[in-house]
Amino acid sequence: MTKESLMSAQLTSPDALSELLKHHRKATDEQGVVGLEDRKQRLQAAIDLLVDHHEELCEAMDADFGGRHPGFSLMNDILGSLGSLKHARDHVEQWMAGDPRQVFPPYDQLGAEAWVQYQPKGTVGIIGTWNAPIFTLFSPLASALSAGNRAVLKPSEVVPKTAEVLARIVGEALDPMDVAVITGGVEVGQAFAGMPFDHLVFTGSTEVGKKIMRAASENLVPVTLELGGKSPAIISRTGDIKEAARRLAIAKGTNGGQLCISPDLVYVPVDLRDEFLSAFCATYQELYPTVAGNPDVVSVVNDRHMARIDGYLQDARDSGVDIVQCPEEASVASGRKRPLSIVINPPLTSAIMRDEIFGPAMVLLTYSDIKHVVQEINSGERPLALYYFGEDRAEERFVLEHTRSGGVTLNDALMHAAMEEAPFGGVGASGMGHYHGREGFLQFSHPRTVFRGAPVDLRGEWGVLPPFAEQFAAGMAAQVTR
Repeated sequence: MTKESLMSAQLTSPDALSELLKHHRKATDEQGVVGLEDRKQRLQAAIDLLVDHHEELCEAMDADFGGRHPGFSLMNDILGSLGSLKHARDHVEQWMAGDPRQVFPPYDQLGAEAWVQYQPKGTVGIIGTWNAPIFTLFSPLASALSAGNRAVLKPSEVVPKTAEVLARIVGEALDPMDVAVITGGVEVGQAFAGMPFDHLVFTGSTEVGKKIMRAASENLVPVTLELGGKSPAIISRTGDIKEAARRLAIAKGTNGGQLCISPDLVYVPVDLRDEFLSAFCATYQELYPTVAGNPDVVSVVNDRHMARIDGYLQDARDSGVDIVQCPEEASVASGRKRPLSIVINPPLTSAIMRDEIFGPAMVLLTYSDIKHVVQEINSGERPLALYYFGEDRAEERFVLEHTRSGGVTLNDALMHAAMEEAPFGGVGASGMGHYHGREGFLQFSHPRTVFRGAPVDLRGEWGVLPPFAEQFAAGMAAQVTR
């Protein structure tokens, strides 16, 4: 396909994407380093796109979910994306500045210079996910564009209306030689991961992330994986139990629990269990007094995910554990809008303890010794987020120093992910790499060391060039010191 035909048609096939990447590579090699104004222009074009089409995008997300409040879609996806794009636009100039480095002696005394040049990698492929279908594309896009890259976006096939709108408006408003969108099902996504991008970003489950990484390895493509896991919240005896419950109820209701950093496991001192449950359910019922027909309740995205969550709860019931429902009077037969189910102390082998919940359910675990909580958290995969509520700074430090997670929020939940001036990403099974802020710029840049030689070369006079003198080895040996 010619460049002109690619620019006039939407991408829907791996062959078309392959041709586009060839044109991207040619344009990247011919243009060289992308200048400041071009980077700002690309970022501004993405900003303008979201501003101009935010209503249409929110309508599409509502339709895909079968019930998602437009105000939440604006807050989470549109404003979240605009925050990343604007922050990159306003800071890219200082990020681009050369990074001088100290030259080793004695060349530092002879006029040599060295610096690190941050080059664009080329074309970044970004695979978004359904739970935040705009944010998981445009937030990493902000980092990719600030670093001077081109990009191809692959929306999730789980939200087809959003993907359709996005492909159309990006095709109309943005130059596909800067940013393009490819749509399609699982087969397109699989082919996408195997393309020779210069960097690949994936947001989704750990299991799919492993497949993405395997496919990318065929072309030695570096990857940024934003995955998930069972993010725990620890309630200390020193914490304000009612306020901790209130903030966790707010967090758990957000997007119907369908967030990669939603708290899955809440550890509560055994004697504070009932107080926590009472405060949590009181707040949750204030937020969502009804479920059926409530526009504030976000639906589980489709029947497959609803069946998955129902399966977790049925497995817990079969094991004989208590399940508390918020709000209490809500009917479970409410389509894909469901009350929140709190599963109390299920067996470690139960499905809800093994898998990321990603929906309106939560596990409450009681404890007596916080050291045992930390041990239990460390016995599993590294989570994307960790939450601690308490006022004991020594205990807080113990939790921070003895756990590993992608990020941490103290005395609140979800907040660390909104930090544009700090990296967001996982560790271990919850992902690798970061975006947001300068760390995102660095993630999508190639740091190239540049050394400018000294005006004079004294190696001959120093006796370190062949033919070596008899004292050469002794002179080198004399420098082997501790």
